[in-house]
Amino acid sequence: MGIDYSGNIISISDEEGNNYQLEHLDTFEFEGRIYMAFFPADLDIDDPGYGLLFMRVEEENGEDFLANLEDEEEERVYDFYMESIYEDDEDLPEE
Repeated sequence: MGIDYSGNIISISDEEGNNYQLEHLDTFEFEGRIYMAFFPADLDIDDPGYGLLFMRVEEENGEDFLANLEDEEEERVYDFYMESIYEDDEDLPEE
């Protein structure tokens, strides 16, 4: 079956069976891998975990699944993504 990317909102479950709603913002390639950018669709905006989320698309037995990123990989992907969306804008947000 795989992942359904046809809508803007997807539902995923973690290893503990918790379900999350994510809004798909973008799909892009970085360092030969495919990544997807999401924004939590079901969190309270005041929640400190509310923010941009990246996941790597992996394939197993002919089906796609989303994989979490390690800290170092997440930082590189975040930097690449932010640079790519602001490349035409001189007002790149400061870290």
